[in-house]
Amino acid sequence: MSERQQIIYMQTRIMRLASERWNKPMVAISKLFTKYDVLRYIEECFDMFHAQGDEAILEDVGTY
Repeated sequence: MSERQQIIYMQTRIMRLASERWNKPMVAISKLFTKYDVLRYIEECFDMFHAQGDEAILEDVGTY
């Protein structure tokens, strides 16, 4: 899997996890992620994030 594919996969996992943990539908999560440019943030932090678990990444995204 290319790095770009890995980034997209991570973005998707974090969006799904956010939807579950924050009890919001995917549409609402998508709007939040767009408003705050979270997908770009995940992409920029990918090198650091790929060594962390999804829960840690979601906590960081929530803080962001």
